[in-house]
Amino acid sequence: MSAQKNSAVRAVNDAEEADISAKAETSPAKPAEAAPPQPPQTIAAPKQKKRSKLLPVIAVALLAGAGWYGYNWWVDGRFMVSTDDAYIEGDIAVIAPKVSGYVAKVNVVENQEVKAGDPLVTLDDGDYRIALDQAEAQIRTEELSLKRIDAQIVGGEASLEQAVAQKGALDAALRGAEITQKRASELQAKDVGTVAASDNAQVALDQARANVVAGDAAISSAKANVELLRAQREEAESTIRSLQLSRDKAARDLSFTVLKAPYDGVIGNLAVQNGDLVSVGKRLASLVPMNELYIDANFKETQLARVVPGSKVRVHVDAFDDATIEGTVQSISPGSGSVFSMLPPENATGNFTKVIQRVPVRIVFSKEDLARHNLRAGLSVVVDVDTRTAPETTKTAQVNPEAK
Repeated sequence: MSAQKNSAVRAVNDAEEADISAKAETSPAKPAEAAPPQPPQTIAAPKQKKRSKLLPVIAVALLAGAGWYGYNWWVDGRFMVSTDDAYIEGDIAVIAPKVSGYVAKVNVVENQEVKAGDPLVTLDDGDYRIALDQAEAQIRTEELSLKRIDAQIVGGEASLEQAVAQKGALDAALRGAEITQKRASELQAKDVGTVAASDNAQVALDQARANVVAGDAAISSAKANVELLRAQREEAESTIRSLQLSRDKAARDLSFTVLKAPYDGVIGNLAVQNGDLVSVGKRLASLVPMNELYIDANFKETQLARVVPGSKVRVHVDAFDDATIEGTVQSISPGSGSVFSMLPPENATGNFTKVIQRVPVRIVFSKEDLARHNLRAGLSVVVDVDTRTAPETTKTAQVNPEAK
């Protein structure tokens, strides 16, 4: 039975396959997709003609541009030494207090123009005024002590003169006592005078000698007293000088409570307000000298031979599209920038890779150009040094170095 079932199943499958094959043969084939219509060849011809007309025009324009560039280079460009590694700089002053204290008043605002000597920041000066008054009071006290010592010196000198005078009288009394004692002794020897008289004369002589010794001691004491007073006077004078220095320092510290502008400029980076407690050296603001700006341009070492002080410079400021300012080469740095860096290169060790060095060149503006143009410190510029404007002496030295 199972064999009959398997035969029946195979027969059914064969019939289905035959039916599918018959349908595939009788069904019509799908037509192939039609290709997109090709544009007629006659349409591309006008475009090719237009291109053939434009190519000569473009070529002529390129040749004209190249010719114009070459002409400018020959007439002007070959004499220029240029760099864009240049920036406007200025000797910016940091406004910082020399004494500590609380800020009583900020007299300026950000970006304000100031003149030399204008007050910028005022500190509370109460403690410094007290210190000044105290120093002046101590000076007055010592000056009074000095006057007292001067009076004592006058009295001591008078006492010394008196002691000297008394010493003269005692010397005279001594000479008289000596004469009396000698006469009494002679009379006693001749049995004319009494022994008592001779003894009295001797006692008087001894007393006179003692008085002379006391007189010498009085003179020495008076001299020592005068010397002591004079030493006290010198000490008082030294104390007064020391107090005067303290007074001057107190006055100086008091003057430092008002921070003033060292020169004309514009206030920037203001970082202080009323009531702040500031310490010595703390930066409160910066002062940019707008009439003393200059350029530090870093030229390659291969360009440096043609850059000399005195040459004229064309300055193109990136902030101004069409502005060209004239400057002058003022000086050339004695070393490249790497020499003065925090960590100068050490090429004696390790692998060596040659790097073109750059040397800073200082370029200055005229006062008129600084006043005319709105320059700011930190702006990027492009500088062109005109080597034709170098001083004649420099040109001669470059052509004939032995002419020096």
